[in-house]
Amino acid sequence: MSNAMYNKMWHQTQEALSSLLDKESEKMMEPQRNHVFIFQMLATFYIKYVQIFRNLENVYDQMVHPQKRILIRKLLDGVMGRILELKNEMAELELTEFHYFDDILQDLKLVPQQLDIPIPKYFLKERLEVIKGREKILAQLLADSGLGITEKKYPVKPIPLEEAVKLIQVAERARQGRLRAMFMKQIYLQEYRAKQARLLGERVADVGTAALCIQKVWRGFHQCKRTEREREEEMIFLGMNPPPLFNEVSAALIQADRVTHLRDEVQVKHEEEYRDALVTIKDDLKLIEGPNIKENLQDEIRRWFIECRNLTGTFPDYPKEEEGGSAIIFSNKTRQQDEGEGWQMSPSVFLNTMQEGNNVYKDLWKNKDESWNVPQGYDPELIKEDKRKELESEIRLQVDELMRQELKNLKLAVNRERELSGKTGRKKKKDKKRKVGKKDKDPTADRTIESLYKELVEEGLLIQALKVNLSDYIGDYSYLGSTLRQMSIEPMPSLLDVRQLITLYGILPLGSEAVHEKAPLVKSLLLAGPSGVGKKLLVHAICTETGANLFDLSAANIAGKYPGKSGLQLMLHMALKVARQLQPSVVWIGDTEKTFYKKVPNAERKMEPKRLKKQLLKILKLLKPDDRVLIVGTTQRPFDAELQPLCKVYQKIILVPRPDYASRYVLWKEIIQRHGGVITGALSVSCLAKITDGFTQGHIVQVVKEVLTERRIRQQSHKPLTALEFIASLTSMSPVYQEEEESFKDWYAKTPMSKRRALALTGDNKENEKDKGKEKEKKGIKEKKKK
Repeated sequence: MSNAMYNKMWHQTQEALSSLLDKESEKMMEPQRNHVFIFQMLATFYIKYVQIFRNLENVYDQMVHPQKRILIRKLLDGVMGRILELKNEMAELELTEFHYFDDILQDLKLVPQQLDIPIPKYFLKERLEVIKGREKILAQLLADSGLGITEKKYPVKPIPLEEAVKLIQVAERARQGRLRAMFMKQIYLQEYRAKQARLLGERVADVGTAALCIQKVWRGFHQCKRTEREREEEMIFLGMNPPPLFNEVSAALIQADRVTHLRDEVQVKHEEEYRDALVTIKDDLKLIEGPNIKENLQDEIRRWFIECRNLTGTFPDYPKEEEGGSAIIFSNKTRQQDEGEGWQMSPSVFLNTMQEGNNVYKDLWKNKDESWNVPQGYDPELIKEDKRKELESEIRLQVDELMRQELKNLKLAVNRERELSGKTGRKKKKDKKRKVGKKDKDPTADRTIESLYKELVEEGLLIQALKVNLSDYIGDYSYLGSTLRQMSIEPMPSLLDVRQLITLYGILPLGSEAVHEKAPLVKSLLLAGPSGVGKKLLVHAICTETGANLFDLSAANIAGKYPGKSGLQLMLHMALKVARQLQPSVVWIGDTEKTFYKKVPNAERKMEPKRLKKQLLKILKLLKPDDRVLIVGTTQRPFDAELQPLCKVYQKIILVPRPDYASRYVLWKEIIQRHGGVITGALSVSCLAKITDGFTQGHIVQVVKEVLTERRIRQQSHKPLTALEFIASLTSMSPVYQEEEESFKDWYAKTPMSKRRALALTGDNKENEKDKGKEKEKKGIKEKKKK
């Protein structure tokens, strides 16, 4: 796409955002009472903001104009934050983390895939050099300490010479035997053919009969192939099968990728030119316009002195620097407050940001003629406007100092030394106040961050995250969520619902500093689910998508390290200090149920699994909005833990289910192809998806790896894959049975949010029953009156 196309996309997205902001401001003023209507309104806003977010992310990634990108980035962060606010509103309203928008998507003519929230590419692109440098240091430290990931080397046992000779002899004799067997088979087949030819000599002599036989076989074969081809074409036409070369990369995609790389280079070039221009243009303005700005400011302030003297008879007090100096003399501020009854949306932190950005777009970019700026470089006139304001603020500080002195001189001339003594007395008091203060104790104050980082790596507390993306967590959507809820059946979340929550609660706040500081703060997440459903993969994906450090504070990993209470406090202090300094960071607590055991098993008592129990709440209290640190716990046995303290530590609890049929179908297809498998008509993927009910993603990956060996991949051209090959490997594995899934559901129903939801639902049912009872009473009274 060209620059003009991305500009057009931006203008269209901006119009949609402007319309949505107007609608939202209207709805916020109207108090609502209908629960269903409120959710429909919030969900509609949420879906529309997601569409705007997708477009803005694409535009910001591909736009090359540096000044436009600054505004788009501001809007992008604002929309991102608003999405999180709306998500929080829906969670508080429905008292559940999972929402289903089937009916609304149908009304808006959207498909579920358009609800997928993209991860902004700038999370990694703008910190690429820092991330690469940190990864290099980490890899070096791991290699030096012997903790790096190395290939498995199987030990080679030496054997005596005689044994080695015997082994070679056995192998050679076996090879010769196989060759002799093949040779004898060929001789036998030749003799058999000759015998058959002698027996059928009379029939073979008839050339016409032989030709007819060959024709029949050839025509049958040709027709079978033709029928197969026509059937394949029909399936492709109906959309049941992918077209040929569907999985191959087309020339258009290669060209698009090349253009994207070129666009990235142009972006970097324009950004550098823009940064250089900020300095040079400001210096030029300082030389040319600086003296005039200074003179005008002095004249304005002197006029203010005279006006106040004429009105009050005395000279005014000069505003302090902390209050804004002379700038507040010429500024006006207004405040508005709105009140309403009934349910009202919580005040948004990001609406004002988006409204300001939208106003800037309307005033500056909407009707701007850019015919002169085809390459989309920086606009010097805009830089001059911004730098003129900045220069005025800097000069104003200098002018304020001069004018304060001038005002003092004027007052001295009128009032002698009374004001001067008062001023000096106040200054001394300020100095005394500054001396009073408390110093925080830091046990590692004499150590550098680099040394703490190295120690944590050597102790195995700071580990290398696996290179996995969130898109590697494969699954499908839940298409019947709304329908099931209308029937009072709580659906199990789909894998893509879980992926969506990880994006909203984990990746977006960690990736954007502006969003983390202002959006509803999520400090901790708990991923609960059976073994093999991808909990660890999600933890590593959060780190990969945001470039975050990964700290492993699992009970098994910290066992025996930093013993005693003081040692534990030192370890946590070091981990938290490094996590804050090198944010974003993820603190992972694997098998977190061990930290909150109801009763510690005898075999694990030496490990002291509950060491962190009391400290985790303290860590959460220490984390502030500007600390991009997320605590993530994973557990496959949450019912072994004390529920109340577990729920106090983890703000958001996400139940990670086993895959349903739709997700299993997508999983089999994707994983087979990723491991070099070719899906043909001989392989029934739907059959595999059906019979693997209860098996997890981990089981499916393990089976595919076992079947698709290098040798089997090479054989696919003449021996296509079949479902039976995969089924044989599944027989040795234990699935997640329905009883285990029910135990997770029962546990999740005891969490605080689920309890609140259950109470709310019973309350609604009671109200409905009361309304029905009142209606019956009214009908009875009417009937009596008629009689």
